[in-house]
Amino acid sequence: MLAKANRITSADDYRVIVRRGAKVAGAHTVSYVRSRESGTDARFGFIVSKKVGTAVRRNLVRRRLKAACHEAVVDGVRGVDVVVRALPGAADASWPALRAEVLDALRRRAPRTGATTLASRGV
Repeated sequence: MLAKANRITSADDYRVIVRRGAKVAGAHTVSYVRSRESGTDARFGFIVSKKVGTAVRRNLVRRRLKAACHEAVVDGVRGVDVVVRALPGAADASWPALRAEVLDALRRRAPRTGATTLASRGV
């Protein structure tokens, strides 16, 4: 579970990150990554619409995305805001596929975000 310091809760913050963040598209997700001050906690937000499926499916996808982001926090990702939008195909995606997409989005933005520890894991 993500700590409160690692969650995006404001609608304004979501809007700014989606509009101004760097977009990283995957097969099942679209991630928006925006740099923050170095040394600050990484914050994550999730958008899982009804197009993904029933409430049970949406919550499963959201929990998997949160778990992947928690791994990134444990690995030391800091100084970045990330909003992950689940695409309709995310409901049928496996846990390793969703995890790989989220970690890949962070790794691809590493030079700007300071998320260099993910590259050392080989993800």
